[in-house]
This record gives sequence, C-alpha cells and structure tokens, in this order.
Amino acid sequence: MMKPEDYMQQAYRCILQNDFEQAIRWFESAILAYPDHAELHYRCSITHARSQHLGPALEHARKAAQLSGGTEEYVLHLQTLEAKQLSTQAKALLEQAGNGTHERYVSAAALLKEAVKLDPLSVEAHVMLALAYSDLNEFDRAIKAVRDAISLDPQNGQLHQMYQQIKQRKNSIQ
Repeated sequence: MMKPEDYMQQAYRCILQNDFEQAIRWFESAILAYPDHAELHYRCSITHARSQHLGPALEHARKAAQLSGGTEEYVLHLQTLEAKQLSTQAKALLEQAGNGTHERYVSAAALLKEAVKLDPLSVEAHVMLALAYSDLNEFDRAIKAVRDAISLDPQNGQLHQMYQQIKQRKNSIQ
C-alpha cells in the first residue's frame, strides 16, 4: 500500500507538468486511502483552488482545518477561500440590475465586510466593498475601503482614480 507521501509525490509530479486534474485525482485517491490525513485534504484543497474549483476546495480546506485541530496555515487557507466565496456571491448581487437594487447593494456590502474580515489582504474584496458603499452613497465608508485597497496595492493607478471619483461624487452630492 502506498504511503501518503507517495501519493503527494505523484501529485506534485503532475503539478510540475501543469496537469492539475491528474494531481487532484492523486490527492483524491490518497484521501480515500487516508481519510483522516489533514495535510492531504489541505494540499488537495490548494490544487482545487488553483483550478478554480471553489466548492471542493472549500470542502477539503474545512476538513483539513477540522482534522488538524485548527493548524494556523490550514485555517488561514480556509478563511481565504471563504472570503473568495463571499466576494463571488457579492459580485453576483452587484451585477444584477432592476428592482430591489438598494437591498442587493446592502446585502453585497454585508458579504464583502465579512470577506474583508476573513481575508484582509484581498484587494478585490476591498474594491468591491468600496463600489457597494459608493452606490449606497455611503462615501466615507467607500473612501476607507478604497484607501485600504490602495494600501495593499499602492502602484495601482486605477485604485487612485477610483478614490478621486468617489471623492468627487461625495462632494457633488453634499
């Protein structure tokens, strides 16, 4: 019988060849053989996340954090994925137009506040939060969110432009 390390070695060989689907199959096989091995779930989650499979990535990240008794690295990975899921849900709300738009912006802002709490380094979550607040005419909150994004990515000219646009909107409405 193969040891967990053997499976991981096979999976990494696939990853080096950019064959992430085959790597996932190796990790899944390893997990079938060793269902309580936290690191296998963690590595499988990372590979799923790289392949944009958010559902399975979250499932394995939760299992890894649970099995490891809350190993910090695993918990941080899980929080990053949960933030990404919340951001994705918020983005869908922000992209819907029509009736009930105000409520959708309020819901999106709540999801994004939670996403930023889970993953304070997510520039995308900060930017979407700034947009949601701006659309709700909550300019001070929007300005803070865009400033947070700028502090994470100071070279991004679009963020500086967004900051100016929000300030202009605030001044034109007041």
